[in-house]
Parts: sequence; structure tokens; C-alpha cells
Amino acid sequence: MFKGALHLTLLMGPVVPVPVPRTVVEALTEITVTCEVGAASGFELKFNLSNDSVFTNLMVMLGQIGPMLRTILVVTAKGMPEVLIDGVVTQHQMSPDVQTGKSILTLTGSDLTAVMDWIDFTGIPYPAMPPEARVEMIIAKYAVFGLVPVVIPRIMFDVPNPMSRIPSHQDKDLYYVNKLAEDAGYTFFIEPGPVPGTNFAYWGPEFRVSPPQPALNVNMDVHTNVESFNLRFDAGRAMTPVVYVQIEELKVTVPVPLPGLNPLAPPLGVIPPMSINMEQMHDVANQSVPKAIMRGLKKAAQSTSEAVVASGSVDISRYGHVLKARRLVGVRGAGYVYDGLYFVKRVTHRIKRGGYKQDFELTRNGLVSTVPRVPA
Repeated sequence: MFKGALHLTLLMGPVVPVPVPRTVVEALTEITVTCEVGAASGFELKFNLSNDSVFTNLMVMLGQIGPMLRTILVVTAKGMPEVLIDGVVTQHQMSPDVQTGKSILTLTGSDLTAVMDWIDFTGIPYPAMPPEARVEMIIAKYAVFGLVPVVIPRIMFDVPNPMSRIPSHQDKDLYYVNKLAEDAGYTFFIEPGPVPGTNFAYWGPEFRVSPPQPALNVNMDVHTNVESFNLRFDAGRAMTPVVYVQIEELKVTVPVPLPGLNPLAPPLGVIPPMSINMEQMHDVANQSVPKAIMRGLKKAAQSTSEAVVASGSVDISRYGHVLKARRLVGVRGAGYVYDGLYFVKRVTHRIKRGGYKQDFELTRNGLVSTVPRVPA
């Protein structure tokens, strides 16, 4: 359990945020932060302020300029700071109350992927540069926001010959980095921390390996630490993608079925769902063999990774820890076939005065745990 109350720190400002005045913190009534695999993290802050507040007017003016207000939210528990979000405000909403002269100011924002979606750089050439080098060059432009690139080279490496083809930038940075990730069978996301003001921009294979977080206990009397817990097994999600590879020397197209294997996402369930669905991926026939295979492997792994889905909510004061997305967590007390390790796909933080709760969604590839026990 937590010893003492949680401590929240709110930093705001253009590019380099600073701690907000105490009056602004006292006006903060509700915080919602959502972190989800496959989507940008988002946040919502609600303030109860007077209509003529300097802070209110400043937010309105900044809202007319654009998403220029960087926001960092840090929660400290047991003396350990945890950065929940580092992003920019993209929208504000005012709800004045003519009776009291107060207003509810709602700030909505996204993580720093929003910054990468501002300017169109179409046409910039990248001669003889593999996708890894292009991604690092793109991320380097946002070093002022504390972005640190974590780029994993591809297993199947190919470098475009500048004598025959010079790749060029397409659309905005966020679109192009995501496109390069999709072509390589990779994923791209930005994760804040561990120090406020720094962020890891990860471009690489989807990994589901980490030290397990403390277990979520279900139906364990006084040891129960979840408020709700629901389970669903969907065997129909499993599928085997069939990639059509063009062999130029023979002028033929060969279908290649691919298994859902990912060394960075080891199976968490002993009994996976039976794959009886075959999906043909015709859109990769004109791509190189490495690109086609990597995209097929990613699609196959994703189809089986969410056969078992668990959702629920937890009160942090009882759980004793801050549950993090993109990590493993143990489940106990749900029954023999459902106990074990899960991958945390989504976490929504809901913070109010006197309360801190989290909604979560967990996934794994099959029934019956691959480990005999999980950390308590």
C-alpha cells in the first residue's frame, strides 16, 4: 500500500514546461490520461477557474495560436516519480457558469506524436539511406522536445541503390515514420520518462517482454486488489496470413503462409487458439521479399496475441502501484486456465481529489499459464 498521499506535479509551457503556480494546481479538479498500444497517448485536464482568471485567458489565447502548450504530468508514489504523460494541448473548451462566475476549463491533448504531425516535408531525398537511418534523422529534429530515438535495425536488411532509386519523404513526419514501420513489420510509439522532459521514440518490432508488475488479485478475500475484472476468450481472432511474393527471375508470384511467431513476444498461454482462417495479403505482391515477409509476420503475431482479453479497474490506494501499459502483469485468483501473465494493452488513469483509479485491458495469446506462479 502507499505510505502517505500521492503527490502530483504539473508542468506547462511552450517547448520547455515549468511547474505551474499553486493556484492553478488547486483549481485542477480532474485528470484523465489514456495510454494504449497502437494509438497515441492522450490526456484531459479539468480546471475550475474564475472567468477573468489570468490562466483562463492565457489558455484561450494559446488555443487560438495552435497546440503550442507542452504539458507534463508526474505522479510520485513511494518516493518514485512516474511520468504519466508528456504532450501538447490540442484543444480547449470553456464552460462558463453565469450563476457563480466560475468556469470549467477543459484542456485536451496528445503525446508528442502530435508535434510530428504539424509540417509536411514531402520531397526530402534520402539517397542510399535505409529506413533506420531515415527514422533517426526525422526524430533528431525533435530533440528540443526531449525525444531520444530508440531504433532497432531490421533482420532482413536492404539498402536502396541510389543509381536506380532515391527514396523521398512522404507527407508529414508522423505519417512517414509509421509507414516505414508498417513496411518493416514494426511499430512506432513515444513513451515519456523516466525523467520528466525526456521521451523515448521507439521504432522497432513489437516487444512483449518485461519484468512482471505486481499481480492483480481476483476473488482472494482480503488480498483482492481489483474493483472489477472481466474475461473474454475469442478463438476466432486467430488467422494465418498468406503473403504473395514476386520472384522477378521466374516472373511468378508464390503464396507463402506465415506463422504468428515473434521472438520478442513469447507465448503467455500454453493452449493457443486454433488458426483456421487464411487471409490473403495481395497488397504486398509488389514489395520486396523482406518487406512482404516482415509485414506478414507482424499481422500473424497480432492475430493470436489477443485471444484472451481481460478488462477491469483498480484503485491505486489498494493495488499499491501504478499499472503501466506495454508491460507484463500477473493475474491471480481468476481460475486455472486464466491465471498467469498478461500483456497490458491499455491503461486509463482517472485522478480526482482523494482518489486515483485505473481502467485496464490485458491480453495474451492463449489459455493456461506458461509460468507456475507470478510475483505478488
